[in-house]
Amino acid sequence: MHLHQLRQRLRALGAGPLHEQRLLRTWVNALPPEGGRRKPEHHFPKALYAALPEITAEWAGLATLQSEHPGEDGSARLLVALRDGQTVESVLLPRGGLCVSSQVGCAVGCTFCMTGTGGLIRQIGSAEIVAQVALARSRRAVNKVVFMGMGEPSHNLEAVLEAIELLGTLGNIGHKNLVFSTVGDERAFDALPRGRVKPALALSLHTTRADLRAQLLPRAPRIDPDELVQRGEAYARATGYPIQYQWTLLDGVNDSDDEIEGIVRLLHGKYAILNMIPYNTVPTLPYTRPSWEKAADIARRLHRRGILTKLRHSAGQDVDAGCGQLRARSLATGEQVVAVRRRTAVGPLAPTQA
Repeated sequence: MHLHQLRQRLRALGAGPLHEQRLLRTWVNALPPEGGRRKPEHHFPKALYAALPEITAEWAGLATLQSEHPGEDGSARLLVALRDGQTVESVLLPRGGLCVSSQVGCAVGCTFCMTGTGGLIRQIGSAEIVAQVALARSRRAVNKVVFMGMGEPSHNLEAVLEAIELLGTLGNIGHKNLVFSTVGDERAFDALPRGRVKPALALSLHTTRADLRAQLLPRAPRIDPDELVQRGEAYARATGYPIQYQWTLLDGVNDSDDEIEGIVRLLHGKYAILNMIPYNTVPTLPYTRPSWEKAADIARRLHRRGILTKLRHSAGQDVDAGCGQLRARSLATGEQVVAVRRRTAVGPLAPTQA
């Protein structure tokens, strides 16, 4: 289900542009449609007003909470059910952040990611993406949305950009607080600068070696890390937002002295932030998480060399909730809807590993 389909139905019921905006704004901000001084019956077309209960129920049903898994860090992993029974993951992050999914599964096949092991199942519609935000806002405030959950956003580009435009306008989210994360697809570099809403960009780097990157991200575009950084730098200068380079730190794989030198060579003087995230261990995958002391030492060494490095905690470590793990576990156990509870957001913003 896509946003333009929601708009078409509203128009068929007699909605004008202002009616559309009001209904979409109240939905994405998780507000009651009857809120405000002016009641719907006073200014909505009769057919539209009569259909409001059905429309409200349908939009709420686009993404429903199947289970919530709070972490001690203030995050909460949400297993979200879509209308066809498929499930995706969203993550409530501390300080008002939300990580959303753009696909059921993923075709890139990153060898360190649980989502990548199952391949791509289907695309998520733009309305389903926005519905994840509406669902999250029904639980706590959300002022930042990162497209770092299940899926590669550039492989579902039209839907993701449609969702971003709504979130950056009627959704009241600042454009730099919308973060498009990609492995480096040419289509994204071409399309993002042309959008009405230009999100911040996060690039999954993970290594400075082209050969190792091809092993870790087997179905990502064969773009050399040097070229990836050049394309990222151009977008950063055009938008005024620094590029976020994502680096999932894998013990004994991409944490060597040679990699540190490579990072300095690639990113010194660039308008960039390096987000270094120690691996969220998945028992069935052949990688391990380095010690925090080792990760902190790498970050300090990079700082001393002039690279702005943020060492992040991957959200949900204590509930084994790396990207794709909740969905895989629910499929294996037939997990049903369970009681959920709220947590208060505290602590630093911690994006999940892409």
